Amino acid sequence: MNRKFAFWLVAAMIGGIAFGLASHEWLSAPQIQSVTDGLGIVTNVFLRLIKMIIAPLVFSTLVAGIAHMEGAAAIGRVGGKTILWFVFASLVSLSLGLAMVHLLQPGVGLALPTTGKTDIAATFSLSDFVTHLVPRSAIEAMANNEILQIVVFSCFVGTAIAAAKERATAVLALVEQIASIMLRVTGYVMMTAPFAVFAALASTVATQGAGILGVYAKFVLGFYGALILLWLLMLAAGYAVRRDNALSIAIRSPVLLAFSTASSEAAYPQLLEKLEGIGLPRRIVSFVLPLGYSFNLDGSMMYCTFAILFIAQAYGIDLSWGQQVMMLLLLMVTSKGMAGVPRASLVVIAAALPYFHLPESGLLLVLAVDHILDMGRSATNIVGNAVACVVVNAWEGSASMEAADL
Repeated sequence: MNRKFAFWLVAAMIGGIAFGLASHEWLSAPQIQSVTDGLGIVTNVFLRLIKMIIAPLVFSTLVAGIAHMEGAAAIGRVGGKTILWFVFASLVSLSLGLAMVHLLQPGVGLALPTTGKTDIAATFSLSDFVTHLVPRSAIEAMANNEILQIVVFSCFVGTAIAAAKERATAVLALVEQIASIMLRVTGYVMMTAPFAVFAALASTVATQGAGILGVYAKFVLGFYGALILLWLLMLAAGYAVRRDNALSIAIRSPVLLAFSTASSEAAYPQLLEKLEGIGLPRRIVSFVLPLGYSFNLDGSMMYCTFAILFIAQAYGIDLSWGQQVMMLLLLMVTSKGMAGVPRASLVVIAAALPYFHLPESGLLLVLAVDHILDMGRSATNIVGNAVACVVVNAWEGSASMEAADL
């Protein structure tokens, strides 16, 4: 099924480019406008479908994740060290993505027209941000897709469920069932992605001409360049801990599988086996990996940073440094618990764009090449979680030796 979906996505990309180039070459400006208006119906429906699933999906997955994290932390110091490493790795991947998109500036010069307010720096203040964090009503926050307010409410609910323990098992089971249902709904929505990819690419190329393909090439190559740097940093951390290349050799096959299928979940069984094969104890690997698949999506987080700032650059919108810091914090939280969500990064980006007053149509820019980038970020998630297992094992080992010395 995954290969068929990938085939239709690639076919939609090729078809959209060909249709857009033909339209740009042979049609007059009024005719091109008529064509893009028609294609806009498809892209607008897809955007509305994405917005439809944001609130229940973020709420259910985040609440379930937080509720289970409390149980994981209670296992002992391994849980705390694992989460601490995940936070550090998240900050590194998000910050590196931010630095690289500023350095490469893949969207600068595209100058796409905006239809809404773009002077957002003047309206931003710390007091407004802090006040806006707390929802006046959970229902209102969900109705308006106020992602930060949903996150705050979800954190309270998840923490309360974890604290209530046995008295809230039925509520936790219900939340998990809602999350399962929303994952299925998200899968249905993403099945329409090939149509949206075709329409988005055809419309953009028809309007902008062949020059937009150069922008996409810069975006894709720039992102993969950032991923290579992240890989080098993570593998260097793994080498510093183990003092050998066993990790980089062991994960080659799982990384290749995740890259080819654009799914880190597909490589999970093989990754588990390979990590145990290089001497990591099962108790560490079987604990860190499942948590990592939910809370340590390094490639996905870097992509969200890269994509959001690419969209801002494409529309000529400047985000203040304060807003960019808030964006990193927002992405760190909203990306947690999204494992298993089809095209989860698109959902996270769609949720973040309105908060920073960026055009929602910007999602269509990255949607056009999302599958190509999904392959790289899925492989990166494998590398990040493998390194996490190595680091936590070494950290736990040194702690055990210190305890023995005492």
